[in-house]
Amino acid sequence: MSIETLSEQRCFGGVQGFYRHESRETGGPMRFSVFMPPLAPGEQAPVLYFLAGLTCTEETFAIKAGAQRVASELGLILVAPDTSPRDTGIEGASGDWEFGEGAGFYLDATTPAFAKRFRMESYVTQELPAVIGANLDGADMDREGIFGHSMGGHGALTLALKNPDRYRSVSAFAPIVGPIEVPWGQKALPRYLGEDRSAWRRHDATALIEDGARFPGTILIDQGYADKFLETQLQPERLDRACRDAGQPLTLRMHAGYDHSYYFISTFMDEHLVHHADALRG
Repeated sequence: MSIETLSEQRCFGGVQGFYRHESRETGGPMRFSVFMPPLAPGEQAPVLYFLAGLTCTEETFAIKAGAQRVASELGLILVAPDTSPRDTGIEGASGDWEFGEGAGFYLDATTPAFAKRFRMESYVTQELPAVIGANLDGADMDREGIFGHSMGGHGALTLALKNPDRYRSVSAFAPIVGPIEVPWGQKALPRYLGEDRSAWRRHDATALIEDGARFPGTILIDQGYADKFLETQLQPERLDRACRDAGQPLTLRMHAGYDHSYYFISTFMDEHLVHHADALRG
């Protein structure tokens, strides 16, 4: 369970690092980034995972989101994994930005072609936390939160709903809330999970709420009205309706003029970090 340090840089009193390890779940090397805030000797800090979206890597969040300054002030460890295994050699796993490498959808594939390597759900919820706990002094593995963007927002919501005892907080920027009903999901889910649509429901936040899953805290979502994917791929009203019907606390904030980019994410990042810090301190 050892890790290889690729680089480390001083950042807002802490350290921004990039690391690699051999993954049992994905059958090959995986990369991830960690921002470690300044901690006193013996002090521990909660761990907040960020799941990035389509085409992104473990570097995207650390470089573009502007999260380190406030994470340093709040005492949050930020962990961002890659979005899929890489260099898998699987036919059909590369060459399409909406599927395969760079687009793991944070699920464990069951179709023969992808089942051995594309196990991002188990990687994020089981293996990566074990790696963090074993290698990073100061990581309090009893206080974990999760958030993400777009495909990663889908991942954060579904993993939190399925693991409410693991994560104490959850939020998302422009998430895919109902992949069963939109083109991105309808492309990826059958290739990863087969044609049985009932199996897709465990990887759809809206369906999970409809089927009885609950998160004990409030879900926070920010979405821009100028997002070009809003009507075709994201459709936050689906999750809003399901949460209202189920009594699941949800704060859905819609913003005029904001798009799908990290300019949007960085604008509201501080508020998401405070949302998580408040829950993780409790």
